[in-house]
Amino acid sequence: MRNIVAVLLLTSSVAAFAQQQASERLSVDLTVYNMNMALVREERTIDFTKGINRVTVPDIPATIDGTSLHFASKTDPVAVKVLEQNYQYDLLHHAKLLEKYIGKEVEFIRTDVEGKKEYTVRGKLLASGWQPQPNYTPYGGGAAYTFGGQMIAEINGKIEISPAGRLILPALPDGLVLKPQLQWLVQSLRAGTHRAEISYIANQLTWNCDYVVLLDAKDTKLDLTGWVTLKNNSGTTFRDAGLKLVAGDVNRVQDAGATVGMAKAMRAMEADAMAPQFEQKELFEYKIYTLQRKTDLANNETKQIELTSASSVDAKKVFLYDGIGDQWRYWRNNPSYRNQGSFGQQSNTKVGVFVTFKNEQRAGLGIPLPKGKVRVYKRDDDGKEQFVGEDLIDHTPKDEEVRLYLGNAFDIVGERAQKDFKVIVSGHVIEETIEIKLRNHKEESAEVLVYEHPWRWNEWSITRSSLPWEKIDQSTLRIPVKLKKGEERIVTYSIRYTW
Repeated sequence: MRNIVAVLLLTSSVAAFAQQQASERLSVDLTVYNMNMALVREERTIDFTKGINRVTVPDIPATIDGTSLHFASKTDPVAVKVLEQNYQYDLLHHAKLLEKYIGKEVEFIRTDVEGKKEYTVRGKLLASGWQPQPNYTPYGGGAAYTFGGQMIAEINGKIEISPAGRLILPALPDGLVLKPQLQWLVQSLRAGTHRAEISYIANQLTWNCDYVVLLDAKDTKLDLTGWVTLKNNSGTTFRDAGLKLVAGDVNRVQDAGATVGMAKAMRAMEADAMAPQFEQKELFEYKIYTLQRKTDLANNETKQIELTSASSVDAKKVFLYDGIGDQWRYWRNNPSYRNQGSFGQQSNTKVGVFVTFKNEQRAGLGIPLPKGKVRVYKRDDDGKEQFVGEDLIDHTPKDEEVRLYLGNAFDIVGERAQKDFKVIVSGHVIEETIEIKLRNHKEESAEVLVYEHPWRWNEWSITRSSLPWEKIDQSTLRIPVKLKKGEERIVTYSIRYTW
């Protein structure tokens, strides 16, 4: 009996909940990560009555991670307690709307034969013609639908497939919402207006960096501009938002949300027009860039903001020849290939062209450069910019060298050949001789860095070399080769492996 009374009391109290709606955003701050997610922190006002309130928060991103929600009252944190929080994303859709009327009476507006007069027929809707795709779950949680057939209705005791006429429904069914929204049960000890802070993680908000480089005529100086490209496909627009960008490889647990704290919003401030738009600081083991003003980020919008720029940065064009390419990585330290002289005879003829520069303050840079695509241009003899290549860079700390691979040289050619292979001690010692030919057809001299990879075994030694060489690591050695105009040079070396 007591349980029945308790249920009745709870039912009556639920019906008596005060219905409240949060205001529009008073402020919003975004911390966007370069991994297709963002932390959203917003402030709104909510009027509470004493007791339990049902609060609706409108205009929420369709891509919200509902498990990451955090709510707090800034006015009186102790007086307010959230009992339940729900994310409602059953958005209005043609298929969902028709599903609500399956088995119910609907109207069809038809036109007479002469097409002069409309009339109404009533019938029972039996099938909508839409099919859900349960294995497809887009952001927002709802299943996608596909039109898999035709509508079926019972009209005047007969079954009509794809009935003629314009379908009219009497009302919008309960349970469907026009936009995603939050709904909470909140208990308040006192009545009053509260300034509330809401934070959550939303997907389909991301950023990346794009860089534009202009080389000078001699390839010894460059101008660089870095652009932040922001993409918002979250389903909502953020107006007058504070913006922070986090660069780094932040770990996320798959299929699980996390509530993350967020720093206080930057206050609006005026800055000199030539000052950097972003201020870079540290955040844990990552880099955070704060936009020194507010910005708007509309739904389904791509926005670009300048991150950094520098002019007359010292640069160097570098030619690199790697005769065996990356194939050695598949054979490295494999005992099945160690004694086989036929492996490693492949030859790559292309000589790569690279441009290098240092990310240092005296060059006008000196802030950590987020990973991104670098597009490189150069002016031709007519003074018009031409595209000469692009490359991707990883997160690059300050004072580190940036190396861009732009393509392959047209007028410098390389050849690599295995000239000799000897078994010194069967099953223990082998020796091979490699010959590298480089030909320079340019109208000027050039230096080519030749890279070779001792891949057969960890224990090796160079027994003879026609030019000085440098050991970069256990599997890489480098030989600088200077070529005059029209010159061909041959580099040979012998390497001995012992195991």
